[in-house]
Formats: sequence, C-alpha cells, structure tokens
Amino acid sequence: MLEPNQVLPHPPLQDIHWQVRTPSTPTPAKTRLRILHVVHQYPPEYLGGTELYTQTVAQALSQRGHTVAVFTRKEGVGMGHAHRLEEEVDVHIAWNGSLTPARRFLATFGAGDITGVFAQVLDAFQPDLIHVQHGMGMSTGLFEHIRRREIPFIITLHDFWWVCANAQLITNYSGAICDGPALWLNCARCALARGRSPAFWPALPAVAAMLARRSVRLKQFLNGAARLIAPSAFVKDWYAEHGAPPDRITVLKHGIDPPSWGEGALTKWPGGSAEAARPRRFLYAGGLAWQKGVHVLLDAFTATPGPAQLWIAGDENFAPEYSRQLRATAETDPGRRVRFLGKLSRAEIWDVLAQVDAVVAPALWYETFSLIVHEAFAAGVPVIASSLGALAEAVTHERDGLLVEPGVADAWQRALHRAIHEPELLAELRRNIRPPLSLNEHIDRLQALYVEAVHTHVA
Repeated sequence: MLEPNQVLPHPPLQDIHWQVRTPSTPTPAKTRLRILHVVHQYPPEYLGGTELYTQTVAQALSQRGHTVAVFTRKEGVGMGHAHRLEEEVDVHIAWNGSLTPARRFLATFGAGDITGVFAQVLDAFQPDLIHVQHGMGMSTGLFEHIRRREIPFIITLHDFWWVCANAQLITNYSGAICDGPALWLNCARCALARGRSPAFWPALPAVAAMLARRSVRLKQFLNGAARLIAPSAFVKDWYAEHGAPPDRITVLKHGIDPPSWGEGALTKWPGGSAEAARPRRFLYAGGLAWQKGVHVLLDAFTATPGPAQLWIAGDENFAPEYSRQLRATAETDPGRRVRFLGKLSRAEIWDVLAQVDAVVAPALWYETFSLIVHEAFAAGVPVIASSLGALAEAVTHERDGLLVEPGVADAWQRALHRAIHEPELLAELRRNIRPPLSLNEHIDRLQALYVEAVHTHVA
C-alpha cells in the first residue's frame, strides 16, 4: 500500500506518562544524593517517551529526598540559558538556535555547542552522580566535562543513538532495518539520503570518516559509565554485540503505575452477554509514522471481515502525508470500522484501555521497550505485536498475546481473524497477563544502582 518514506522522522510516543506516587519509605539521609539528569529534550515543549520518563523519574527521586536537577536543551533564537523549579526539581534549559538534521548531527562535534552553560551548571549544582538519558543534539564536550571532573555517571540506552546517528536503525534511503555500521559507509549513505539530492553523494567518504570519529568518541564515553541501563534484554544484547561492555549493562524495565480501577479514571466493562455480543475493539496508540507499521495493520484489518473496530490514537500532524494515506485506506473498509481518536491525554489513554479487547503493536523497527504494551498489561489487556525487538521479549505468544511476522499483512490478517472469531482466545490471554514492574519498584532498583555507582567510584 505505502512506500517507505525517504526521510523517516523520529516519532514521539503517545502523550502519556507515569503517575508519580509518594513512596511509603523515604530514602535514608546517608544515601540521599545530588543527581543531575542530562537529556536532549524535556517537557512541556517535548513529550516523547524519553523526555516523559526523565521528568517522571526526576520528580520521583526528589520525592524520596534526593536533590535533583535536569540539564536539557531546546530550540531558540541565539544562545541562552534559563532555569525553573518544577516539583522541587531544578530544570536548566540551554539553547543555541534551531537544529536542522545537519546541525543536530554536527552538534555531536561541538558545532555551536552549549558546553559552557553545562560547565556552569556543574559548578553550581555539584552533582554526586549524573544520569545521562540522551545526548542527541548535544556536544560530546558535555561528556568530556563529566569525565574530566571524574563524576560518576550512568547512561540509559533508550534507543540506538550511541551507535546509530539516526537512533532508530532504520535507513533513510529504503526504510529497511539496519544491522549497524559497516565501515560507516552505510551510515554515511543514510545520513546523505536526508538531503534528497545527488549533489551530496560525493561527500560520502568524508561523512563516513566523521561518523567513524563520532563512534570513537561516544564509545569512549560508554565505556567510562559506571552502569549502562537497558530497558529490555534485547537492547542489552544489541549493545553488547556492538562493543558496549556487557558486564556493565543492567536490564531495568520502565515502571508503570496505572490509576486504580476504583478511582474513576478507569471503567471496566461489565462483561456478560452484552459484552460478548459487542464488536471486538483493537487499539493502536503511538506514533503515526511509517516505521510504526500502522499501514500494515490497516491493510490487514480492512481485509478481515467480522464484528470488530480498530481505534487509532496518535498525532496526525506529526507526519501529515502518512496520516492522510492511513485515512484513505480506512475509508475503503466496507463497514467503516476504523476510528481515529487523535492525540490522547494520559487519562484518556487509560480510559480507552479499559474499553478495548486488545492492543496492537505492528512495528517495523526494533522497539526498545514499548510503553503502550506494558500499559496494556497493567490494564489487563492482551497484546498482538510484531515478533521483533523488545516486542517479542515483552509478549509471550499464545500466553498473554500473539506475535506476528512484521510487515506481512496476511500474517496480521490471520491474527486479527483469530482474535475476532475465536471466542475464548482473548479471554484466555487476559487470564495469563502478569502485571509489569511498578514505578516504585523501578525507582527502588534505580536508586540502588546510583548508590552502587557513587560508592564504587569513591572506593
């Protein structure tokens, strides 16, 4: 149906985040730390998964008695620095103009960087530990400041940016999954494809050399981390295969805290004959971009007859042409069974999860965690997902969901047909769902890694 986009934007996740709840046991005074989070973007200007995770963790740590700050950047005119206090977290925002794809790449090497502002923040805050969440659009000069000052640091591997400048392992020239650098010539081809002009191709050897240099710098920083945190075993294995020290990579899944069923945010369907008679409801919630595979899902769903509805939640303004093509395909469904819900708030996401029979995740790229899958499990909803990356790790086929060959509409059609026409399938999958890690459990484990990193560094 749809051809791969020549340039694949980085899709933000749904506008959702975790609820921060005050832990029952505060952190003992002797283990309270001064923690600085470094992240490429931050709410409310940016609402991607990494940004929302950083905000949630920073606020949760502050509630536990730690002194917490965030250093981030945004786009703005000229160069500057602002500061605000948010839920007892000091947020430092630097800017140095707007970032085109080329400037974002060159920023790694210090072009128009913000390292001077970062040095001032380090001087003022004096962190015991730095947690690097993401470095896209920031200079490696920031990382050099951390190393020179011998501040212990931890890195969370939210995506593949530390090896892949595109961060997603999806090529800009074909939309195919990439296996990683091959003498960086394939990486250079991917970077130049963003220019959409043959005039750039003579620069391929020079760009490959720059990417090789980028790799050396970032690998040195990775190797200096006290701990690397992977949100899935898939991410740990991938980074270990690409040179990261495996003994320093810890798998720590993100924590999910849904509202309580009795709080009114969620309304469970009552069950019984009326519930059994209604159409099956499938929910896709996430980025509307080619690599998310929504077009494959739509092709399969519109070809699958039966009493069912497909609800699609996501920002149609992110990739407008792709969204228009999705709507055009939805219009071909004879029963008009496809609903576009738009971009939903966190409360709306949880409310919708209480009204659907299954969540669908048809990704064509390597997801590193997938918030919506774990939120579905937290809400007791089975998942039908691509057998790819962290999705294949999160979903156990025929136990709490179904795994489907990615990108193959016929395979998705068969899975949807089963979910619609086998009465007991989804009920059995629902019974087997195990709750995901809670936010408090996640913070407990993260805090232990922080304390270990600081004590090991001092020793």
